[in-house]
Amino acid sequence: MIVVVMGVSGCGKSTVGAALARALAWPFLDADDFHPPQNVAKMAAGTPLTDDDRWPWLDRIVDALRAATAAHGNAVLACSALRHVYRVRLARAGPLRFVHLRGDAATIGQRLATRQHRYMPASLLASQFATLEAPDDAIDVDIRGSVDAQVAAIIAALVPARAKPDPPATDGRAVRMDEP
Repeated sequence: MIVVVMGVSGCGKSTVGAALARALAWPFLDADDFHPPQNVAKMAAGTPLTDDDRWPWLDRIVDALRAATAAHGNAVLACSALRHVYRVRLARAGPLRFVHLRGDAATIGQRLATRQHRYMPASLLASQFATLEAPDDAIDVDIRGSVDAQVAAIIAALVPARAKPDPPATDGRAVRMDEP
């Protein structure tokens, strides 16, 4: 299985994704590491990427996920995956489960104001929210919780609920407890 921790810039994808991977003992991949230099330069200049910029990047991620799952069986990916078509493209790698780190623009804006990213300026946050197509079928996690709480919520959602045991079979007759 591949768990994709997704959301807008500054929501904590890399931090939560890395912590989740450690907790599960799965390999961790960060989509930021797969951007070609021209994408990095474009974003560093404050220019949002186009779909034409993203397709080769997504294909590189798919290749890396296939290699990771072939070697380890599972993987965690931190990736914005903002649009449905990007998530469909990522699904070429194999079975995926998406985790949407959800937060409002004010909370995330405050985070971005205090962090230094190697190329993603805070000025692109509005374009990220404009592009976001929130998934219907993702594990939805509120970013206001601690990283540990977010990871625990994700793991709990990944594990199927244990079914309650069936009551013991009876033949339908009532039995008095004082009978031998």
